[in-house]
Amino acid sequence: MSDADWADLLATRATEPEAVSRAYASRRRRDSLLSEQGTLFLVAADHPARGALGVGDDPMAMADRRSLLERLLVALDNPAVDGVLGTPDVVEELLLLGALHDKIVIGSMNRGGLAGASWEVDDRFTGHDAQSIVDNRLDGAKMLLRLVDDDPGTIPTLIGCANAVNELAERGLMAMVEPLPYQRDGAGKLVLRRDPASLARAITIASGLGRTSAHTWLKLPAPAEPDTVLAATTLPVVVLGGVPSADPGADLASWGAALRNPVVRGLVVGRALLYPPDGDVAGAVESAARVLRAARGTADDAGTDGKTNNSKEVLA
Repeated sequence: MSDADWADLLATRATEPEAVSRAYASRRRRDSLLSEQGTLFLVAADHPARGALGVGDDPMAMADRRSLLERLLVALDNPAVDGVLGTPDVVEELLLLGALHDKIVIGSMNRGGLAGASWEVDDRFTGHDAQSIVDNRLDGAKMLLRLVDDDPGTIPTLIGCANAVNELAERGLMAMVEPLPYQRDGAGKLVLRRDPASLARAITIASGLGRTSAHTWLKLPAPAEPDTVLAATTLPVVVLGGVPSADPGADLASWGAALRNPVVRGLVVGRALLYPPDGDVAGAVESAARVLRAARGTADDAGTDGKTNNSKEVLA
């Protein structure tokens, strides 16, 4: 993004708020959620609205909005990236920058469970709602559902997610539910439970939300035992990136293993691609795109068994 583009964005924000509604109305939409290859690859940018700004050793990495937008523009420039998942502020800035034509846009709904807050599990809906998704011509909505058996904040979040599933289904829109089982450690910190039984249980709970599951998708961490965990659903699944590890190659390998399961349709990744350890956003996005193509057997770098022929290249 040039200095002139940044200055124009700031000026528009301050002097021309009606430009946002015009940008929503003029966005060119594509016909299908899925690409021609039957996949969906989104970049996630809804972390800041929940106060989750840290990446690796930098607790303020995502606080620099110009940097975040520049990274998103690089990611969206890759034709393999189908679109973005974001809160209204981020989506609107990308719209004003002209970056979302012919892209899928998924609005993030509940961001009230602020990272580290005592009420974090009680994740109220503070972002998009179903009506705004319709009014702004977006393609669906995402909600976070942290399941903590000994925290009563899980109950209102369950109810909120069920209501959102209903409201989206009534409008024929995708409801992307992200069910994550957590427990608190000795210090009271929330820790994701990655064992197959906990993940499968979370899937079954999320699948049963609302009056219909006809428009429900699931957003899940890549399981260590994909076939065991993903046998719990027939719903379309996208694999989330989660907190980036110190080994990007290992992250890519875990996504690839999950992507080979037939219920999995694609990837929704944020920090791991936008803030890679080497700073090469374009390279990180292309590596993820190669893993997706290889897992689905849709490119030259995929062998006849759907696995990569050159793991060093794909996982670089």
